[in-house]
Amino acid sequence: MTQEPGRREELAANLADVEGRIAAACAASGRPREGVQLVVVTKFFPRSDLDLLAGLGVTEIGENREQEASAKLAEGGTPPGVRTHFIGQLQSKKATAVARWADVVQSVDRDKLVGALARGAETAGREVTALIQVNLDPDAGAGRGGADPSDVPALADRIAGSSLRLGGLMAVAPLDADPDAAFERLARLHQPLLADHPRARMLSAGMSGDLEAAVRHGATHLRVGTAILGTRLSHR
Repeated sequence: MTQEPGRREELAANLADVEGRIAAACAASGRPREGVQLVVVTKFFPRSDLDLLAGLGVTEIGENREQEASAKLAEGGTPPGVRTHFIGQLQSKKATAVARWADVVQSVDRDKLVGALARGAETAGREVTALIQVNLDPDAGAGRGGADPSDVPALADRIAGSSLRLGGLMAVAPLDADPDAAFERLARLHQPLLADHPRARMLSAGMSGDLEAAVRHGATHLRVGTAILGTRLSHR
């Protein structure tokens, strides 16, 4: 796919800005920079951007839609050294397809997905890491996905007992809420999970607007799209 003139320079400058923010947040929190992984969210952006990002050293990318992601990756395969994350709400009927290309599925929020993903991973002969998405919204029916916090222990045991690898937790801060309070709650939920499953160390939280708060509360993975790629337009 033809690349827009100057796009590489634009992405490089935006990446540098975000890297600066992450480094500053880590320094302020007394955390090593290498303890926080940037996942660049490429939803609605073309394959050419993915290739440019890989060339700029990005090693983790995130996609929200199975059909878009599978088509994008089919253009040239996953770039060498790049891991793919599925971070959107997932229908169980599409879980098998997602397991064919996703290295990490960050949005497992119900038992039915576990079985479907495990079957897909086994069929494809791949190891897939699953994160439990936790719903932090006061309104449980807000439509943003996520398991009720009380369901996390049983869901974690279900994942750990399957062929999937239990990675940890993921959450999105509620709209119009204090992200610090949300990510503090997520960190508290992570502690008992680690006690039962010590290898489930991943904590995915924070996006373009609240990544500093996520770093303050122990996030190991940040999902950043707009601050690097710009405003998402479905026709791009």
